[in-house]
Amino acid sequence: TVYDVCHNIAKVEEHLVDGAPKQLLVHRKGATRALPKGHALVPQTYRDVGQPVIIPGDMGRYSFVLKGDARSSETFGSACHGAGRLLSRGEAKRRFERSDVTKVLEDRGVVVRGASKETIVEEMPQAYKDVADVVDVVARGGIASKVVRIRPIGCVKG
Repeated sequence: TVYDVCHNIAKVEEHLVDGAPKQLLVHRKGATRALPKGHALVPQTYRDVGQPVIIPGDMGRYSFVLKGDARSSETFGSACHGAGRLLSRGEAKRRFERSDVTKVLEDRGVVVRGASKETIVEEMPQAYKDVADVVDVVARGGIASKVVRIRPIGCVKG
């Protein structure tokens, strides 16, 4: 099953503010829903376990699937959607060549295809933080619980 999730969205949702329910426009930029089990906004299919939370890694490292937890109420039912960059897209393109990226990914057993040199180089694994560190913070904070870690085998960049 494929799960589709937005990471740039604004939704009107009800959340507790100072102990009282309030209608809010929740704007998630680089973030995704992480609602806990039983929450009315979680799709029925997942309501008994919590909102699926996908936190992708870079092209050469793992990604994670988590489920929303109770303390996500402190973040208006939100979690990060990715690890974040260490290098800007421009800096990555200045530092690396496509052959560097291809070699790193081949060594990790990942096939990469891209429309241009730039789209591949700017997404070089070294341009990103290690997603495992970010996921550990999300889990320790009680925002979402780890379900599974997945490893890439291929990547297509448009």
